[in-house]
Amino acid sequence: MSAEEEFEKLVVVLATTHDGVAGQMFGKKCIKINNKAGIALFKDCIVFKLPEKPHSEAISLEGSCLWDPSGKGRAMKEWVQLPLEHKSKCQRPPAQAGGFVFSAKAK
Repeated sequence: MSAEEEFEKLVVVLATTHDGVAGQMFGKKCIKINNKAGIALFKDCIVFKLPEKPHSEAISLEGSCLWDPSGKGRAMKEWVQLPLEHKSKCQRPPAQAGGFVFSAKAK
C-alpha cells in the first residue's frame, strides 16, 4: 500500500473517531484535529507532530528524519518524517488535539 493510500485511511479513521478533517499545510496534505495539524503526507512518507518521548523513539528509527517541508534545510523540530515501513509502530491517537501516539515498541 502506498503512503497516499495509508494517509487516506488515516483521514477516514480520524474523521470518525476524532472529528479529524483533511486539510493543507505548506501545500501538503494534512490531517487536523481541533484545527491543529498533527499528521501530514510528504513524498512517500507519513509525517507526525510528536511530543518529546515518542519523538525521540520515532527519530531513532532507520530512515526517519526531522521534516523539512521546504527542502531548504529548515527542518521542523517537533515533526518526524517516517518511512512507510514503520507504519505498524503508529497507534490511534487519543481524543485530545495534537496527542498523536507513536510507539517504537508497538508490533
